[in-house]
Amino acid sequence: MAMNVGSADAEDEVVSAINTTPLVDVMLVLLIIFLITIPVVVSTTPVDLPKESNVPTQTKPENIVISVSKDGDVFWNQQLVTSNQQLVDKLKEVAVIKPQPEVHVRGDKGARYESVGKVVYACQRAGILKVGFITEPPVRAAL
Repeated sequence: MAMNVGSADAEDEVVSAINTTPLVDVMLVLLIIFLITIPVVVSTTPVDLPKESNVPTQTKPENIVISVSKDGDVFWNQQLVTSNQQLVDKLKEVAVIKPQPEVHVRGDKGARYESVGKVVYACQRAGILKVGFITEPPVRAAL
């Protein structure tokens, strides 16, 4: 490192030169840190991420809408289903129809995950291949 000491006979003079050596040292250290960390951030495990798609629901008369209320009550096209076994039996009846209808699950925002999970499990037990979840799109702010 260089240091501007000045001459012995001019001790009272003000030195107006700026010593840039510490600035250069700090910049070189930052450059080395960035050169080391950028390849780590850029190189990641190659993963095929799903693409976001917001397709409006095409309501077909053969589709089945199962709603789960906040209290955990299950409704089959707006008719209350009293037991889980009754739901599985109804789903087994429609599972044999060709082409198999889609099941759309509408879960209340305040419903427990367990209640919605029971409906999905009932669809799995009945052999339903297409299960979808109905959601509301997020409110977009006006620009």
